Amino acid sequence: MNVPVNTTDSPPEFELRGGRFAPLTWDRMSTAQQAMTQNVMAGKRGSMQGPYNVLLRSPHIGNLAQQFGVHTRFESSLPLALNELAILMVARFWTSQFVWWAHRNMAASAGLSEQVIVAIAQGQPPALEGMAAAVHGFCQELLQTRRVSDERFATLVKWVGEPGVVDLMATMAYYTLVSMCLNVDQYPLPEGAVAELLPL
Repeated sequence: MNVPVNTTDSPPEFELRGGRFAPLTWDRMSTAQQAMTQNVMAGKRGSMQGPYNVLLRSPHIGNLAQQFGVHTRFESSLPLALNELAILMVARFWTSQFVWWAHRNMAASAGLSEQVIVAIAQGQPPALEGMAAAVHGFCQELLQTRRVSDERFATLVKWVGEPGVVDLMATMAYYTLVSMCLNVDQYPLPEGAVAELLPL
């Protein structure tokens, strides 16, 4: 959803944090940056935490990215738990502490067990079956080898269909962009949060 910026209204309430990219404030934003902020705040997230302080530097790209992110997070054809599984795997691959911190509890609430979450954090193969095993195997092979075998592809298609394969790759792609933004920025965790991902 894209909304035109209305300068007669009060600015939305939000807080930005950053590392190398200094946090922006409403009065320091261009019209395009303000419009992007309103789009994010009016959407399903309702928060400017995460990569948005970085993406605001290129608001056209940022707007495209946040719309892409809405689909991957809220409108994917994959079951929520398996979408979160893919997000955690990308966070672990990039050692993206904020993505891990933000999605760990979401994954647990969606149904991923603590044992699976801890195994992914430690870079160990979790005990999974059926569709979950197919999703994990596909993500793991694609992240590690940049390709997937015919067998791995066919197994995932059997469980989620070709649209599900595309939705899974889209989730991985979006959270790769998010992880790159946050790692380049050296984005800080919220006060009191502890980095959980150790070097592998």
